[in-house]
Amino acid sequence: MALAGPSSALLSSSSSACLRRLNPLLLSAACRRPAWGQRRAAQRFCSAIASEADVFTSPEVAKSFDFANEERIYKWWESQGFFKPNFDRGGDPFVVPMPPPNVTGSLHMGHAMFVTLEDIMVRYFRMKGRPALWIPGTDHAGIATQLVVEKMLAAEGVKRTDLTREEFTKKVWEWKEKYGGTITNQIRRLGASCDWSRERFTLDEQLSRAVVEAFVRLHDKGLIYQGSYLVNWSPNLRTAVSDLEVEYSEEPGNLYFIKYRVAGGTRDDFLTIATTRPETLFGDVAIAVNPEDKRYAQHVGKLAIVPLTCGRHVPIIADRYVDPEFGTGVLKISPGHDHNDYHIARKLGLPILNVMNKDGTLNDVAGLYSGMDRFEAREKLWSDLVETNLAVKKEPYTLRVPRSQRGGEVIEPLISKQWFVTMEPLAEKALRAVEEGQLTILPERFEKIYNHWLTNIKDWCISRQLWWGHRIPVWYIVGKKCEEDYIVARTEEEAFAKAQEKYGKSVEIYQDPDVLDTWFSSALWPFSTLGWPDLSKEDYKHFYPSTVLETGHDILFFWVARMVMMGIEFTGSVPFSYVYLHGLIRDSEGRKMSKTLGNVIDPLDTIKDYGTDALRFTLSLGTAGQDLNLSTERLTSNKAFTNKLWNAGKFLLQNLPDRSDVSAWDFLLANKFDTEASLQKLPLPECWVVTGLHELIDRVSTSYDKFFFGDAAREIYDFFWADFADWYIEASKTRLYHSSDKLAAATAQSVLLYVFENILKLLHPFMPFVTEELWQAFPFRKQALMVTPWPTTDLPKDLRSIKRFQNLQSLIRGIRNVRAEYTVEPAKRISASVVATADVLDYVSKEKQVLALLSKLDVQNVHFTESAPGDANQSVHIVADEGLEAYLPLADMVDVSEEVKRLSKRLSKMQSEYDALVARLNSQSFVEKAPEEIVRGVREKASEAEEKISLTKNRLAFLQSTVST
Repeated sequence: MALAGPSSALLSSSSSACLRRLNPLLLSAACRRPAWGQRRAAQRFCSAIASEADVFTSPEVAKSFDFANEERIYKWWESQGFFKPNFDRGGDPFVVPMPPPNVTGSLHMGHAMFVTLEDIMVRYFRMKGRPALWIPGTDHAGIATQLVVEKMLAAEGVKRTDLTREEFTKKVWEWKEKYGGTITNQIRRLGASCDWSRERFTLDEQLSRAVVEAFVRLHDKGLIYQGSYLVNWSPNLRTAVSDLEVEYSEEPGNLYFIKYRVAGGTRDDFLTIATTRPETLFGDVAIAVNPEDKRYAQHVGKLAIVPLTCGRHVPIIADRYVDPEFGTGVLKISPGHDHNDYHIARKLGLPILNVMNKDGTLNDVAGLYSGMDRFEAREKLWSDLVETNLAVKKEPYTLRVPRSQRGGEVIEPLISKQWFVTMEPLAEKALRAVEEGQLTILPERFEKIYNHWLTNIKDWCISRQLWWGHRIPVWYIVGKKCEEDYIVARTEEEAFAKAQEKYGKSVEIYQDPDVLDTWFSSALWPFSTLGWPDLSKEDYKHFYPSTVLETGHDILFFWVARMVMMGIEFTGSVPFSYVYLHGLIRDSEGRKMSKTLGNVIDPLDTIKDYGTDALRFTLSLGTAGQDLNLSTERLTSNKAFTNKLWNAGKFLLQNLPDRSDVSAWDFLLANKFDTEASLQKLPLPECWVVTGLHELIDRVSTSYDKFFFGDAAREIYDFFWADFADWYIEASKTRLYHSSDKLAAATAQSVLLYVFENILKLLHPFMPFVTEELWQAFPFRKQALMVTPWPTTDLPKDLRSIKRFQNLQSLIRGIRNVRAEYTVEPAKRISASVVATADVLDYVSKEKQVLALLSKLDVQNVHFTESAPGDANQSVHIVADEGLEAYLPLADMVDVSEEVKRLSKRLSKMQSEYDALVARLNSQSFVEKAPEEIVRGVREKASEAEEKISLTKNRLAFLQSTVST
């Protein structure tokens, strides 16, 4: 007996409609019409409920899942408050701070990737019962936003400099209010279950207060200082930019070879220097050669004359940094305009000359070239070098050009007075956090990169010459030197009070015009968003430190490491326990997506064509930290997966009791198969699929806990499609349609519902929309799927059923293969004799209906025996497994005489083709003259043809033997 006795209602005459629907072969078509009429009434009832709620659509009334429903479902989730953390079930909070996208941004695949992965985490742990908080927000993106607004004003004929700072920032705020919500609305479209009531913006009053507090505290500890150093300078924006905002591209250029005469030598006594930027020679402070380069040993210690500088002399020095193989092996040292030269000059104590103005023109140090644009000066300078016989040659050279990520112009290394953070003491604590296991970086290989960067860290330039951003909280004293006399304060009032105390009542002050690097405020994001520096804030007390920081591996240094350093410094805690790094999204050929290549895939267009669930599922299949190639083929495949789920839901709804049959539903919902006894009572297919589900729950839960999302997705996909849909649903039809056993039908219904519901739960974090829609289509839903408890792990498993059903599958596959091999008509039912040992026959024979249905056998002519049948020599023999075989009478499948004729004719043709191939290979001229790959191809074809001939001969001999018999 598979199950304990069902309720009397299920077996009573009141359930006859249900029985007729489950077993339509029992009654005539005329008798069945009322049952189908009742079902249509039930469908109208379900449809009316959905219509009233105006949220969900049932598979019974929709052919496929409608992507247009996704936004409606999302709004319903949000209206129900499901995105807020819920403490009802206890547990430690699970907190994820969203990497704040630029307020200027528009959704791209990088956003789609982080939203998908973070939402998977949050939905999973929410279902696990942990209060889940995903904190959304946007970044003010200083450079990007200012550039956007400047372009907007330029279109109106207005320059930024035509406005006061206050007027310009007002324009930016107006732009932000109008367009700043675009990116967050698009993130919603991806299904992000963020707590939007806690949405933050880096220029919010609270976050701005946190930024000022952080600056003041760091300065008070002596970790912030002001100085003139070499930075990346954007001549168009007139500001320093971070390393992250510099993109390098390979571009055609030139290598210029220039004579530097040796002071005191003859006219022919000179060194030839190769440079890509001759205009910087006015900033030369030395000429360097490798100390082991014998070509120039005699010149070390002497002076060289810098060309076109009216005889300015610089020392010729030796340093191991110089590569003797590059150019001529002689290097000009221009520390004011090259990062490597700058470090050499600092190491050796050389002076630093700046020849460039902040707009990219040359300054007075360049003499006659003063005021010229840097690229214009390059051409003019080379022309003059040629004229004065100081030019040796110019040859094409591929340059690695640094360009502004925002404006596109060539970045200039430039000495500029900026504010810096001393990073070494902060980095030491961040290194220890990983060493001591307080912070785990996933994948683990990125730990080495993290450690290398923090071990070799440089001080951080945090000031930007912009108007949009957090104004640096420093005030200067009118009439005093900025470098020596300044006030750091939290407010202007506090600064003025401090200034009066130090300089008297009549003192006048003015604020530093610069703003802080956007990354400075972003470094505080995990705790500033929760109320820091006010430690009494409830959110800070409940949700800090957060749990996981998920982002792209390309900003491990620029953002992640800085958050770790700032979190430890200001809160005493590592800001998150885990860092999960995803890779980049590339096109199907592995190329980086770019507008230039025309290979950009827009997430919103993708959602329209394939649905959000298919996009999310595709993105989730990648491996942590590795780039993912995105193709329309993958999206199409996963759209088909969505349809397969929908059709499975449709099948279940068509074969489960009507909603009005409450007692039948009570029975179905009560069966959870969570005990050994309940599992072992099930027939083989049911026991197999439930055991497989329980194994799946364990594996998938482990993968979720380890953040192996790709593994979890593939496991669910394979189980649903291969095991549940292709095998169990098909097997269940023998109970639903071809059996008069009402208990067997009820058992199959229970298993179908139990397995499908759990698949929806497991899949929900990946594909939230279609799973919620399907969940709501079934009656008596007490909760939304997204807040339904996660399936219990460590449920009972009958491993014996796995092996037994695999044997049954092997037998079915073997019969299917033979049918295909002999091209048996799909509708034709054939006979079979199953031969097995007694114990195997015991369980295989019980599934005669399943075997017959899935193998298309004549159920009346399927025989089970422990020995081969008498007509074995006229049957096709199948060995499914050790101790399990089958014999299929040949005469049942084909007309043997006709098949002999067909195969004889085919064999003759195959032999002719084979002989032709052999003849080519025996031709010496072909083998010697034809390309190697052509000859190899002919050999492979001949080998394949020979194998096919052998197989065909064997089959023909077998057929001929049956004819003679």
